[in-house]
Amino acid sequence: MRRIVLPCAAILLLCGCRSWSEESRQPNVVYILADDLGWGELGSYGQQLIQTPNLDRLAAEGMRFTQHYSGSPVCAPSRCTLLTGRHTGHCQIRDNYELGGFADDEERGQLPLEPGTMTLGRMLQHAGYTTATIGKWGLGGPGSTGVPNLQGFNFFYGYLDQKQAHNYYPTHLWRNTEWDTLRNAYFHPHQLFEGDDLHDPSAYDRYKGVDYAPDLMAAEAERFIRENADSPFFLYMPHVAPHLALQVPDEELSRYDGVFDEEPYPGGRGYLPHIRPKSAYAAMITRMDAHVGRVLSVLEELGLADDTIVLFSSDNGPTYVGSVDTELFDSSGPFRGGKGEVYEGGIRVPLIVRWPGHIAPATTTDHVSTFWDVMPTIAAVVGVAAPHGVNGVSFLPTLLDEDTQNGPSELYWEYHGRSWNGAQAARIGNWKGVRLGGHDNAAAPIELYDLASDPGETRDLADRHPEVVERIRTVMQSRSRSVIKEWNFAREE
Repeated sequence: MRRIVLPCAAILLLCGCRSWSEESRQPNVVYILADDLGWGELGSYGQQLIQTPNLDRLAAEGMRFTQHYSGSPVCAPSRCTLLTGRHTGHCQIRDNYELGGFADDEERGQLPLEPGTMTLGRMLQHAGYTTATIGKWGLGGPGSTGVPNLQGFNFFYGYLDQKQAHNYYPTHLWRNTEWDTLRNAYFHPHQLFEGDDLHDPSAYDRYKGVDYAPDLMAAEAERFIRENADSPFFLYMPHVAPHLALQVPDEELSRYDGVFDEEPYPGGRGYLPHIRPKSAYAAMITRMDAHVGRVLSVLEELGLADDTIVLFSSDNGPTYVGSVDTELFDSSGPFRGGKGEVYEGGIRVPLIVRWPGHIAPATTTDHVSTFWDVMPTIAAVVGVAAPHGVNGVSFLPTLLDEDTQNGPSELYWEYHGRSWNGAQAARIGNWKGVRLGGHDNAAAPIELYDLASDPGETRDLADRHPEVVERIRTVMQSRSRSVIKEWNFAREE
């Protein structure tokens, strides 16, 4: 592992970091998850066009990971790996499994977590924490066994159904298990432009509302912190941005006046129509960044910053739908692909961690870590044992700059959506294997890449290293069979 400490950080480190063992109070835990945010869409990861001052500050005050992976290239399974500590070869939910429809009277959510699942929230409840999730859930719809209040969270506010989260001006959110009516009229989140003039700003008013859901959820996060400031709390905040749709308050959009050469987007592939699609996408990320800043500010105001570990990441790579110009924004950075792909661009994501007095500021690590490492890491942070059966390895030694860090021996992902007909990926050291088409073809070939010399996965070396391919194949075959028939692969010969 290569760890870089900037000079200013070295000076602060010499002043002395408090030992975690000296703390009289268990640290608070705040985990903020962006939705479809690419590896390259933050200033601290090289972004030049999108303003993210609060997240850049978080990186300057903490540690930035360059080789962190999400649990899946899409929403629900990625969240399942995060909350259960199990990768997609063993966790319950291995793809988005939609129930119901987009209309309010069709809201049923996604495949729910099973009753009694040992989640990150439940683990921390057992450790004496008050827990909340505020944002987009996606692991069980209304009335199901998967709702947050049945899965280890004392408080929930936000979207239960991922499909409802396709509109940032919904008719309602959920407060625990109760419908919370908003001042927005219903409109379908996927539609084409209606009007005679694409350049008429007033023609886009039909795609707006009064209550902007991300703002409401940010206010609830602040309230939760204030109400629980006197005892340890866990706040899991799965933000909705920058996932579709293209919707952001006009005052945020004005930050990007004159920045982009752009034409109106008429809708049609996921995102709602917008008169300034590039500006809207950037502004959505900047608005999310402001919500992160709001959390950091209230922690500082209440004197909780030093007693709180804050983690920020994204559930998968950047979107492939709508008018988002991922090439303009260099959204995947140097990596191949994006959301819905098991190539690096679909699963390598930012991770920033701040814990004053424990993590040296302005540091960068190339330690290889994943979503399923988060559960054992937080267990180590709060001083409890990780649940039995997790696939992850704690990266707390990396955060504390200790020499006892164990690296993952092997990593595994699978994905069953889009047109890949079954996709798998595995990483052993710097070797990365990708296998497409395994649902029906037991002999589907494995591509092999050396990420050390080829992070963009441009040169398939499978023919040159058959012994490595066989090691990758063994990892892929180690998965457990899913009870969902469509989430399995053809039997190996």
